[in-house]
Amino acid sequence: MTVSQDNSATTFEGQKILLVDDDTSLLKLLSIRLRSFGLTVETVESAAEALAKLPTFQPHLVLTDLRMSEMDGLALYEQIHQQSLTLPVIIMTAHGTIKEAVEATSLGVFGFITKPINHAELTQKIQQALTVHKPVMATEKQAKWRHNIIGQSQVMEALLQDLYHVAQSDISVYIQGESGTGKELIAQAIHAASPRHKKPFIAVNCSAIPEDLLESELFGHKRGAFSGAVENRKGLFELADGGVLFLDEIGDMSPAFQVKLLRALQENEIRPVGADKTVSIDVRVVSASHKDLKQLVEEKAFRLDLYYRLNIVTLKLPTLRQRPEDIPLLASHFISQQRGKAKKLSNDAMELLLGYDWPGNIRELKNVIEQVCTFATASLIPASLIEKALQQENLTMVSLQEAKSNFERDYLIRVLKLVGGNVSHAARIAQRNRTEFYRLLDRHQLKPSEFKQKSE
Repeated sequence: MTVSQDNSATTFEGQKILLVDDDTSLLKLLSIRLRSFGLTVETVESAAEALAKLPTFQPHLVLTDLRMSEMDGLALYEQIHQQSLTLPVIIMTAHGTIKEAVEATSLGVFGFITKPINHAELTQKIQQALTVHKPVMATEKQAKWRHNIIGQSQVMEALLQDLYHVAQSDISVYIQGESGTGKELIAQAIHAASPRHKKPFIAVNCSAIPEDLLESELFGHKRGAFSGAVENRKGLFELADGGVLFLDEIGDMSPAFQVKLLRALQENEIRPVGADKTVSIDVRVVSASHKDLKQLVEEKAFRLDLYYRLNIVTLKLPTLRQRPEDIPLLASHFISQQRGKAKKLSNDAMELLLGYDWPGNIRELKNVIEQVCTFATASLIPASLIEKALQQENLTMVSLQEAKSNFERDYLIRVLKLVGGNVSHAARIAQRNRTEFYRLLDRHQLKPSEFKQKSE
């Protein structure tokens, strides 16, 4: 294989590159050359080996051949892109054509180089890739933006690497993750790492707000817009102006309101309820859901145009069972937050935590730790307390009736807050007559007068 020489003094001290090619002689030649620039180099002879190497080596750049057996360079790129959005990939080929180059770059491949390799061109491409996709260095890893995120697993480090790069732009981000994985913490980290960090971060759970109230909650309302609207009120979009608005559980939003949200995002303006003029907004939207939005789109339950507007970049949160090495850190953190005698877990207790499946993820782990710390009588938490808490976790799902009752109470409180305790208007929103509505309030021991005082 012919390789041209270059006397470039370029150095890439401390940065890592993964070379992928089934030509062992080229791998050896390239690795020698790139190590002379200060790069840490790992070589593999297949795409499968590359994918296996990624989690442990964590390169800052991948340089791969296009033509390989079983899985080619483009297929490898697609697999890498699913794991790490911002890891740059440069593809080499002896069969370079304009068509292949266009296909590669349109998919997001950083660069495309033909063989025989011109080292000046390759060095330039590498320099560009490592400049544009600057890795998060140690000082940034200790920065305030990530202080609330506990964990050192490779899967979380890869996620935070992507998060930091995404945060520097102003694009919309969609966070996919099971309940209890910490979607709001990730949204807060995006805000904290972004140029908007000095502006507000506002979070709202779309599933917790009745549809009748969602428009007023997000867009605000004018005095007199409805009974109980005794003064102008800014919505969450206005309150978040200049900053970040986090829309959690976006998948639960009704199709009717999706249209209004799409219009606000497209036009960068909102119209408060009862207003005759629009209000300009400057808000970065981060959304999240435990549901699969793509599936909801296919089921016609979520608008495709809104999906593309919100989902410019997706960050997929790992479940707790996918990052077991973080369980000891998380458990110790939660123990430190509790008052009482408990200070640490016994080895047997930790083994139980590591062997559990954690369907409720980090939220469930926190709940278990709170339980055992409450009953611990010594500094060392025994396995028996953990075992008992885990058994209770499996048995203490509330009944359907209790879940309905909890939801009903929360709904009534939100309605009364919105209308300032005006029972007539609250009953109309709930689509109940006054007598029935008063009966609901009595059931939950709620007094409208208390909400009137709070609104004033």
